[in-house]
Amino acid sequence: MAGEEDDQTWVRELETALSEECNSSMVYGICQGQSVPEELRAEVWKACLGVKDCTKHIIFDEIFDLPEQNTLREDCQQFVDKLGNEDEDKVSVLCDLESILTHHRRSLGPLAHYTRGNGWVELLLPLIALKLPRDQTCALFQAVVKKYIPCNKNIFHLFRLLLLYHDPQLCNFLDTRRITPDKYATPWFQSLFAATCSLPVVTAMWDLYFQKDDCFFLMFLGLVMVVNAREQILEMGQEEKDKIAAAVGTLPCGLEPEDVEDFCSLAQYYCNRTPTSFREELETSLFGLPEGEGESDSKIAQALCLPVSVAELIENTSLLELTEDTPRFFLVDCRPADQYNAGHLATAFHLDCNLMLQEPVGFATAVQGLLSCQRQAIAAGSNAGGEHLCFLGCGRLDDDQYTHMVVASFLQKHTQYISLLTGGYQAIHQYLGERVNATLVDHNPSCCHECCVSNSLEMSHQNGSTSSSSSDLFGKIGAAMKLKSAEVKDKLLEYIVNPSGGNPAASDRHVSASDKLGKRYRNMAPVFSIDDELDTPDIETENHVLEDMATLETVSLSAWLKKPEVVASFKCQEVNLSGYMYESHLLVTPTHVYVLRETAKKKDSAQIVVKRPLSNIAKITCKKKQPDLITFKYGRQQGDNLVISDMDRFLIPQAAQATRIISDQILKNLQDSTKDGVNT
Repeated sequence: MAGEEDDQTWVRELETALSEECNSSMVYGICQGQSVPEELRAEVWKACLGVKDCTKHIIFDEIFDLPEQNTLREDCQQFVDKLGNEDEDKVSVLCDLESILTHHRRSLGPLAHYTRGNGWVELLLPLIALKLPRDQTCALFQAVVKKYIPCNKNIFHLFRLLLLYHDPQLCNFLDTRRITPDKYATPWFQSLFAATCSLPVVTAMWDLYFQKDDCFFLMFLGLVMVVNAREQILEMGQEEKDKIAAAVGTLPCGLEPEDVEDFCSLAQYYCNRTPTSFREELETSLFGLPEGEGESDSKIAQALCLPVSVAELIENTSLLELTEDTPRFFLVDCRPADQYNAGHLATAFHLDCNLMLQEPVGFATAVQGLLSCQRQAIAAGSNAGGEHLCFLGCGRLDDDQYTHMVVASFLQKHTQYISLLTGGYQAIHQYLGERVNATLVDHNPSCCHECCVSNSLEMSHQNGSTSSSSSDLFGKIGAAMKLKSAEVKDKLLEYIVNPSGGNPAASDRHVSASDKLGKRYRNMAPVFSIDDELDTPDIETENHVLEDMATLETVSLSAWLKKPEVVASFKCQEVNLSGYMYESHLLVTPTHVYVLRETAKKKDSAQIVVKRPLSNIAKITCKKKQPDLITFKYGRQQGDNLVISDMDRFLIPQAAQATRIISDQILKNLQDSTKDGVNT
């Protein structure tokens, strides 16, 4: 009896709290994540969602004249028909559903639109089951939508990064099969699992969810779903991708009410072992009312791996003790040795990323040293040692291409807990401000790049923008940057066409013997082939990052697609060195290939990022394992050898058709030029 008395103590305490001012943190302090008694659920949810006194502004005008009203009504009717209630209850539920959803849709303004399968109906049903007055149900629904339902498609990019962070092998498998999170997780995120779980499971899950008051907890619930089924998913390797996506999407259907507590505990475990800085940057844009894509959204959509802010890194590495589940970073500084020696954080391990292409054997040895040092630091309990590898570059795009390649190589090996410091050393320098000399080790202002740039800007400001000395200084910096870009580009190309790791000088930057061809004569076919790149490493050159920062021409995408000279066009994704992918269109004309990259700022606008004469295409290659990943290599004949000077890489769903058309156009051009030569 005493035990039962103790078990009911928290319930009475909860009742008392609900009769007074109460919020989610107070409820969580009392319930400690437990499911609440059914008779108290409605009051608990209202307290957690902050809607106890928000119903007076909700007035139903009972006007059902939305442009999509028929679709909304049909969806409500179909859903109610599936319920096992009495006919009278069905009528009441149907009325409440349509009235609340119509009111909510109208409150969003004329730009909003109800679409079939957007999750609203499924999300509303557990709230209607509370049997509250209509205005209170509506207030709860709108609070849940605003606070917990993602309003931006970039939520799927974030989910993929979280999966990549915790289970890179599984993420790589799904990426290879082109099964993106939106293919299976959309119903989960749109309805807080109400579309895929039974009502008892949903109410038990929401009890904890609303207590936690964490909009990102949804991500970790989804993560547990996928990671726990990893063996089942990997075993489906030979199945069609749609079948795999459907199987993953139905995983929550197997949950029982007694599973919810363990399910949420596992989600909390993953949440605790994940860096947190993405939350601050993305919460406003990913949750609440949609306001379009912001800068943070585009960054997360193009991120190579999970980003970590300087503030989180500095705080993490400065703490002597962390809780058991809090991630401890092992910081890997990938800058060149001279920059590292001019100033670095005390906990940073140096891994010169230039070695990756210059001395592959030395790089492999350095990586082994890094992993050994990491294990020793963890064993010693050092605040510099952690399982979570955070990579640090310079913070300047041109100079960080090697850093991105190093990170990609760790991800390719399925290394867990990989992140990249946002802004690199540049951000650290700015963050520390006046504390730079006191915080950084071996900081030398005369050699530190950030100090030199800062001093140069200060001198420029003092002397005026027309100062000749300032102009000379920035001219030298610009020339140095161009020289560095050219050097990086040359080394990347050398690695691509000569991956054996030989001496660049010895190979004279030529392709392998199998690509060697004789001199081109007028009546000879161009150097063109479609090969299987069996031994080519997964490294892409980025033409547009390494070129001069010229403004790209912005054009109307639809107008270009309709141009009479366009022989064919193909939807594709441009793939650059850092792993970013851009939605693009490949256009073929009788003389050129163009690539137009879609822009997020303006609908129907695109930038011309590639403009290449067909005569410059030396090779078109693809991989056996991923035949839609196509590489265009450009080059020229130099003596007996073909010298590859540049390349572009794309994911083209219609790859076979695209390469055939381009090949036909090249041969047609050659035949035309031969005829002209004969006539002459």
